[in-house]
Amino acid sequence: MPQYSININGEQKSIDAPEDMPILWVIRDLLGMKGTKFGCGKALCGACTVHLDGQAIRSCSMPVSALGIGKITTIEGLSDEGNHPVQKAWVEHIVPQCGYCQSGQIMNAASLLNQNPNPSDEEIEQAMSGNLCRCGTYNRIKEAIKTASNS
Repeated sequence: MPQYSININGEQKSIDAPEDMPILWVIRDLLGMKGTKFGCGKALCGACTVHLDGQAIRSCSMPVSALGIGKITTIEGLSDEGNHPVQKAWVEHIVPQCGYCQSGQIMNAASLLNQNPNPSDEEIEQAMSGNLCRCGTYNRIKEAIKTASNS
């Protein structure tokens, strides 16, 4: 089995994994970080969203062999204290209901704001359209992103 050295949340980790193992399973099963969720396994729902070099990606569809020297950030690495502007806005707007999709939602929103610090409603809706919420908290998600953009 191949060995990989990956940078995750600012730390180098060595792992043994099959080359086709999705990053999601490296994160959850090999490294024990459970914040990133499995949803559909087809990169359609966004529950598995993490950052690769600051860009939102779907970790369920990217094999560990494609990672190269890229730096992964998971929800656990977004902020040591849970005080990232998006996380604070999520609390302020009481966004989660069941909470299952929220780590992916937060990671996608943080990536959006890294690229576009002051998005319009339409830009928020477009950027977040690939992240599904079965509880339907889309209006609160949009309001939280707008609040975080003003932080």
